[in-house]
Amino acid sequence: METRQDQRVNRRKTPWNIRCRVVLGLVCCVLILVVGTSVLLVVGCVTLFRARRLYTEGVVRWMARAGLWCCGVRVHVHRPFDWPAVQTVYISNHTSSLDLFVLISIGLPNTRYFLSGFLRKIVPVGIIGYVIGVFWTAPQTKPEMRTALFQRAERTLRRTGESVFLTPEGQQVGRFNKGAFHLATNLSAPIQPIYVDIPLDVDPGPWDGNENLDLRPGHVNVFFKPPIDTSDWRIKDLESNRDSVRDLYADWATELGRGSRAG
Repeated sequence: METRQDQRVNRRKTPWNIRCRVVLGLVCCVLILVVGTSVLLVVGCVTLFRARRLYTEGVVRWMARAGLWCCGVRVHVHRPFDWPAVQTVYISNHTSSLDLFVLISIGLPNTRYFLSGFLRKIVPVGIIGYVIGVFWTAPQTKPEMRTALFQRAERTLRRTGESVFLTPEGQQVGRFNKGAFHLATNLSAPIQPIYVDIPLDVDPGPWDGNENLDLRPGHVNVFFKPPIDTSDWRIKDLESNRDSVRDLYADWATELGRGSRAG
């Protein structure tokens, strides 16, 4: 597998006035993060930390929206059907550090999130993750820890009936991880495909190995396809089911004119 190339290298240099605007926006984001985390803790204490949807779809969602607004990023959602009425495994492509904030700003209903464990080092993010019940993932180099995490997540989701968001796509071309499909199969939960379309002129790039996070104002589109029924999926077919969904995303990227960015 080859590592996905950073396709922002050929875009024009960010004008100083836009860079100043984004820096100011990022300063506001830090303030939103600090104040929002404090509000979240207060609300959590008042509700005895038993109102997860209020925290995720209320406080944290509006923190994400406010942060994107401050940086000049406008999100447009294209979802021509209602939210699923059953437990659902939401998945999306993942090429940018902006993906997470865009998806949280949408407010996926009754949903927990998988996030990379290294984000816990950012103290406010770690606190938020604890309050909203994030499942912190271990690196691919620690398969035993990842397996234990997914088993624990499955037990939790089976008990609560909550939906879950995670991305099967890593930073390697042609690779989808199996965790999301394993969960969907064991839970018999439909998979809801989401495509986050971030123009290269807006994209700040990935977290991993990126020394030039360069966000710019602009518009981001989020597309939904109909849920994928998994009621007849079996573990023995895990890899073929994963590959069929990966092919769906590759075709989707081509439809949107983003074929070169397919995972």
